[in-house]
Amino acid sequence: MPFRTFNLAEAAEYLHLSAQRLEELARRGEIPCERQGGRLVFRHNQVDEWASQQLLGSSTDKIEDFHRRTTAKYHDLSAEAAIIPALMKPEWIRPEMTCRSKASVIREMVDLADATGLLCYRDELLESLIEREKLCSTALSGGLALLHPRNHEPYRFEDSFVVLGKTVAQVPFGSPDGTTTDIFFLTCCQNDRIHLHVLARLCMMCHHTSLLLELRETNDPKELYNLLVASEQQVIRLAAKS
Repeated sequence: MPFRTFNLAEAAEYLHLSAQRLEELARRGEIPCERQGGRLVFRHNQVDEWASQQLLGSSTDKIEDFHRRTTAKYHDLSAEAAIIPALMKPEWIRPEMTCRSKASVIREMVDLADATGLLCYRDELLESLIEREKLCSTALSGGLALLHPRNHEPYRFEDSFVVLGKTVAQVPFGSPDGTTTDIFFLTCCQNDRIHLHVLARLCMMCHHTSLLLELRETNDPKELYNLLVASEQQVIRLAAKS
């Protein structure tokens, strides 16, 4: 999968864009691609990195739109379509982390991922997270970071999952607005499509509900998990109405 290439139609379908829009982005040099003869070729890893960076840097309206389109195509909008119960457990939440640096946060989040029993290659995940942060920080405004590997390899995990960590003190993590971070999600997905869907879902939960404030009010893993479940249900209802 990491060496796979897409033609124009395949890349457009993968990114949920029209072929015309994608061709325009390629012509302006706004998305990585190559020309082989008279056709455009898109490399899987480059396209995925571009999509993740675009999503993290998108406006709320753009994230809403992406979430609606991915949900409509790949996930039912019924209550059963919730991904938090499928990808998270209370024991995969670690409050009160004592990390004080970006490097120590990444290491502890990998330790938490390893504790799920679903991680097959711990060192490889750690290296991939570090490489991803070198490209562009996954920290967002509001004290939130959405960590994820640079590449999404099916063999790396036994199943897709998400873990959550909270630090006792705010940590400089490279947020674009210069603020510090204390809430860290790590998404580990076997499938690139579900990775982008999970990323959009978490963005919606954090931007459209009071989730971030509520997460800071308790350190009980079960209560934190219940807050996540409730927040996702709000987002699903919002998406159903739009």
